[in-house]
Amino acid sequence: MNLRGIVAVSGRPGLFKLVGQNKVGYILEGLDAQKTKVVANITNTKLASLEDITVYGEEDEIKLADIFAKISEKGSTPDVKSDLRPFFLEVAPGHDQEKVYASDMKKIVTWYNLLKDLPLFTEDTPETPGSPAEVKLAEEKVAADKKTKSTATKSAGSAKATTKISAPAKKASMTSKKGV
Repeated sequence: MNLRGIVAVSGRPGLFKLVGQNKVGYILEGLDAQKTKVVANITNTKLASLEDITVYGEEDEIKLADIFAKISEKGSTPDVKSDLRPFFLEVAPGHDQEKVYASDMKKIVTWYNLLKDLPLFTEDTPETPGSPAEVKLAEEKVAADKKTKSTATKSAGSAKATTKISAPAKKASMTSKKGV
């Protein structure tokens, strides 16, 4: 199961595929039928990669991909409006029942229902550092960081040059007006 590049965005329902990044934010494409493109602001939007999400366990954390695999083996999912605790005990044995809330279970089942029909759900996770889009994003970020550092160095250097060239400040004379 290849969950690389699939993200959940705080404050937005559904799942998104990370398409790219520009200076304003992340470019995301909705995984629903509408395939809407969204630019999520870098400064105030939180993205959670499904590949990195884990569920609290009593001993070890359980990866979301492992839970999805067990749900897939099971075949069907219950209605998200019903009690999901018995179902979740089967697909995620050993999860911490106090820390994993019903809303978390509902979200996981909903995500599974969104992903199960997509081709990436049956793909194997690549062993490479990332998809071509992610590699390109990482390269662009490194290039942008270098550009920012060189621009900051140049502007700091020009500020130093300006201070060296500027004329000394004139002494202010103290005058007072009497009798006004």
